[in-house]
Amino acid sequence: MKKFEREIEAFIKDFVKDLREKNVGIFAGAGLSKQAGYVNWPDLLRDIADEIGLNVDVEHDLISLAQYHVNEFGGSKAKIIKKILEEFSEQAEETENHKILSRLPISTYWTTNYDTLIEDSLKKVNKIVDVKYDVDQLSHIKPKRDAVIYKMHGDVNHPSKSILTKEQYEEYHRTHEFFITALSGDLISKTFLFLGFSFTDPNLDYVLSRLRLRFYGNMRQHYTFMKKVTQGQDSDDIYKYNIRKQQLRVNDLKRYGIKVLMVDDYDVITDVLTEIENRFKTSTVFISGSAEDYGDMGREAAQAFIHKLSKSIITNGFNIVNGFGWGVGSAVINGSLEGIYEKPDKFSQDQLTIRPFPQFETGKKKLSELWQEYRENMISLAGVILIVFGNKKVVDSKTGNEVIVNANGVSQEFEIAIAKGLVPIPIPSTGFVAKEIYEKVLANKDKYLINKDIIPFLEKLTDDKISEKEIIEIIVNIIKTINI
Repeated sequence: MKKFEREIEAFIKDFVKDLREKNVGIFAGAGLSKQAGYVNWPDLLRDIADEIGLNVDVEHDLISLAQYHVNEFGGSKAKIIKKILEEFSEQAEETENHKILSRLPISTYWTTNYDTLIEDSLKKVNKIVDVKYDVDQLSHIKPKRDAVIYKMHGDVNHPSKSILTKEQYEEYHRTHEFFITALSGDLISKTFLFLGFSFTDPNLDYVLSRLRLRFYGNMRQHYTFMKKVTQGQDSDDIYKYNIRKQQLRVNDLKRYGIKVLMVDDYDVITDVLTEIENRFKTSTVFISGSAEDYGDMGREAAQAFIHKLSKSIITNGFNIVNGFGWGVGSAVINGSLEGIYEKPDKFSQDQLTIRPFPQFETGKKKLSELWQEYRENMISLAGVILIVFGNKKVVDSKTGNEVIVNANGVSQEFEIAIAKGLVPIPIPSTGFVAKEIYEKVLANKDKYLINKDIIPFLEKLTDDKISEKEIIEIIVNIIKTINI
């Protein structure tokens, strides 16, 4: 677990909690897209400013600058629209920040950007995206959508409807009233993280101001990042002035319920988002295992053990991912569902993800390739891998008899999990691959166990006198320790 400054550490903990409760929204500004190579507003309007004899590096009111250009060209926005098409139609690769956000369970995105980076990154992780760039689209809901992207100022593929000029901004509360209503509702009900946003947009200022007046003293907490002022080549007086100005700006954002997280460099944001993703995933357990032979436990006792273990994981507020392994999957499902249905007001079916392996080849991919892909995708959802049994029945090529061998698929899942940074919890009493992996992990703790706090718990699992109930309690305590 990476260490951060106190305020950022507190933010990570609270944000992960909101993620688990599905109460998070993202507001993306130009800074997020600039990292991918797209221009910001000053660069977008540089040539436009030159045409009317102004210097974009001197001007601060860029919305008025765009309006001046339209005024000078008889009310035509054709050149600005052309500029948007030129700058944002080119394909750009999503940044690491885009990729991390797309993997998290975030269903609400707001942006003032024209580009398609957010929706592209979401589609690449197989999420169904509902994009709203026009008021008329708000009443239509895309079936089975995973995320909604509200593009407040328009979309590059429909540049004629983009919000560009001061006149359009002035009329926004009338022309886009329902966008403002939708944004207001999300800001009230969700925790927003503002990324790459300068807070100079008058439409957002309009919404935040009215929310502040309506919910003064009872506003939801939102967050943004801001780079600390550095002296560089500035004199001491200018440096002190810039620090003071930044402090005033930080304090002003507090009026709107926005907490500023100070960073030395914006690259830190990627580290923070990575840590958020890692901690979020630690609440999800991938149960790996297959069993034709249940060893000394016997089939009935083993199935009951897996059932109780799965139920306990669910009722302690954690999630389970399973590929329906032979002899294991049904007990995982039944135990999980029992825990969910006993208290449906507290636990949810969303806590259980089952992804049975494909049994037939599709397209050009071999079955082995499909299984590898399935394993990669399932394990990517979790932060913990729980390993039980791990054997299968095969026909001996020499004798023609059926024999029990260790399941290489379970071993592969362990290797994938370690490569992805998951915490391994092999249960040695179940034998077979689980026992082999347990011995490997305990023999090389530095390699396999980043969190050393769980070692005493793991070591207890070899106690011959330990009961199945105690094993389950130990496993739950390990998961809880990881999630502290």
